[in-house]
Amino acid sequence: MKYVVARWEESHRGFWTDPREYLRRLAEFRDRLPEGARRFATDPAHYDFPGERCVKDLRLSEIGMSAMDVGALRLVFSPNPWKHVSGLVVEYTGVRRVDIVEDEHPWDEDEGYGTVLLDEILPVEGGCSHEFALSGSSVRIECADLDARWLEPSAER
Repeated sequence: MKYVVARWEESHRGFWTDPREYLRRLAEFRDRLPEGARRFATDPAHYDFPGERCVKDLRLSEIGMSAMDVGALRLVFSPNPWKHVSGLVVEYTGVRRVDIVEDEHPWDEDEGYGTVLLDEILPVEGGCSHEFALSGSSVRIECADLDARWLEPSAER
């Protein structure tokens, strides 16, 4: 990620996460983000760590692509039961690139891709990039736009 900090700190035996530089810079490029990406990136709850609509601590539970809808991608995040009342779905259109990189040293081999540490949305030519730092991997998508929506508690998935 370019501005968001999300890294393991051996001295603390934990992850260090800090979106402040990204939030300072967001004002410089927010108008270059596509509408859906801008709406999600500038949502005041997005980085409100104790809030139930903060992306931190969600768990990546599903990655979906359809062979009939080229350029579409769907990520589903399950709620953390101690923090969130619902999960999050992010649907991407005009997907040009998807990179998934597994950590060389995952902290818990049973956690799959891991939980969200933080994310970052940046403008790119023709759309945006959306990168998630997870506790066991990272996911980066380049697309035309995205639509993020919090699910109703009874409508998980």
